[in-house]
Amino acid sequence: MFKYQALIRSHQEEIAAIITREQGKTLADARGDVFRGLEVVEASCGAANHLMGETLENVSKGMDTYSYKVPLGVCAGIAPFNFPAMIPLWMFPVALVAGNTYVMKPSERVPSAAMKLVQLAHEAGVPKGVLNVIHGTHDCVNFICDNPAIKAVSFVGGNAAGEHIYRRAGSTGKRVQSNMAAKNHGIILPDATRQSVVNAMTGAAFGAAGQRCMALPVGVFVGRSKEWIGDIVKIASSLKCGAGHEPESDIGPLISPEHKKKVEALIQSAVDEGAKIVLDGRNPKVKKGYENGNFVGPTIITGVKPHMQCYAQEIFGPVLVCVEVDTFDEAIAFCNRNPYGNGACLFTNSGSAARKFQFEIESGNVGINVPIPVPLPYFSFTGSKASMFGDLQFYGKTGIQFYTRPKTVTSLWRDDDVVASLGSVLAMPQLGQDNKK
Repeated sequence: MFKYQALIRSHQEEIAAIITREQGKTLADARGDVFRGLEVVEASCGAANHLMGETLENVSKGMDTYSYKVPLGVCAGIAPFNFPAMIPLWMFPVALVAGNTYVMKPSERVPSAAMKLVQLAHEAGVPKGVLNVIHGTHDCVNFICDNPAIKAVSFVGGNAAGEHIYRRAGSTGKRVQSNMAAKNHGIILPDATRQSVVNAMTGAAFGAAGQRCMALPVGVFVGRSKEWIGDIVKIASSLKCGAGHEPESDIGPLISPEHKKKVEALIQSAVDEGAKIVLDGRNPKVKKGYENGNFVGPTIITGVKPHMQCYAQEIFGPVLVCVEVDTFDEAIAFCNRNPYGNGACLFTNSGSAARKFQFEIESGNVGINVPIPVPLPYFSFTGSKASMFGDLQFYGKTGIQFYTRPKTVTSLWRDDDVVASLGSVLAMPQLGQDNKK
């Protein structure tokens, strides 16, 4: 694994270029994609600490009990299009260090980065047959769910696929972790640092063209903080759409023409339902030659209500919907009513408000003055509610737990004369007692 992380690091620019060429995101964002996956690989190099078992000697006279973690066997991962390097690296490195073999299914839209990562793993010395790749769509996914040799499935993607995989794979007895859709909220209090909020909201809402499950598509503005929306509009309107490899591009294209139509339809639905578009990213200006690309520019919608489609659905595009409330308690209650629970953040300079938020907010990943609180791999990615099915999360300690199962051994060693004097015990054994009755 040490050699593998060195190989990824030395090929980082090549992998990033592959991602930009195939997925469309900017080269800077593609580098981040690779780097965040590399962090998981580096953490996996120290996985021995999480693989240790437990021992207790002399739980009874001559009796010891110890447990250790054993691999599940064959495991599988199904990755999405938006992070072609990071998400596969959330999966198979953790599984391999835990002693499993792996079947990786990258997104059929962006398979090349995963193929390169698997090639590098083989160069690093992963034995033939230990790490494998399969390609396909629905039939391929169902094969993974149904095959009895596969004992665990990791999935990141949309709710329709995630719920299907969770049910179908779970019905065959497989262990499943399924990270799905999100609608992350950022609460902005009036005491926050204004420029920090504006910069953070702009980057978190529109970076990666909004195509990430930890994007920040909902701003909940409390009291006078709603006056800052105009500042966000000003910065967002200066961002440039363009091909990912072009140095001046801030926002790359969406993944497909179909997804572009979906995003534009949700923007239009906001108008139809009574919201106001204060920055319209439809038909953005792009460099000559890219006019037919899948581009949607930064879009900001105000006056949004919970029943509106632009709020109820995951847009997965560069769209920020703005909600205005009067009090901090209203803001927390508003966020908690949403069915998703991937992430939430608070912008404030109040320690008491931050403490209240971290305890009361119903979200797995919580940020305080951090707009995209994706934890480093020493911790686990802790999505919750409708954003996460399964009891064990990705990477970190729970990642190791997902790819292993405990085996507990109770052993008894006594001298022959002691054994002969005891005879048979028919009653339920009770530790510390030698009772024949």
